[in-house]
Amino acid sequence: MINYLLLITSVLLAVTGQLFMKKGMMVFGAFPVSQLLSKILPMFLNPFVFLGFACFGLSSIIWLVVLSRLPLSLVYPMVSVAYVLVALFSWLVFKENVSLARWTGIFIIILGVILISRS
Repeated sequence: MINYLLLITSVLLAVTGQLFMKKGMMVFGAFPVSQLLSKILPMFLNPFVFLGFACFGLSSIIWLVVLSRLPLSLVYPMVSVAYVLVALFSWLVFKENVSLARWTGIFIIILGVILISRS
């Protein structure tokens, strides 16, 4: 049971990290790749971006523990739950438009996770 709690924790931290990074990057808006070097320091100094990386880093450390305990062929597909959660929270929190095609894909991902979890 603890192994699956660790897996869930890792996925939730990764999702939280993505949401924090998105929130932080909304300050900068879209910018060309040619400006990336000049924006790196300000990006990392943004508290939301920093928290996002911290969550993502902690998620990676917990993920290593998960990998030491469970089969990769089982747990890696479970990471796709993060796609579902990120899309859902992007829609709820950031008011992003999620098309019917995306919701259909999300539903298919959920079905896949259910099938894999039963194997």
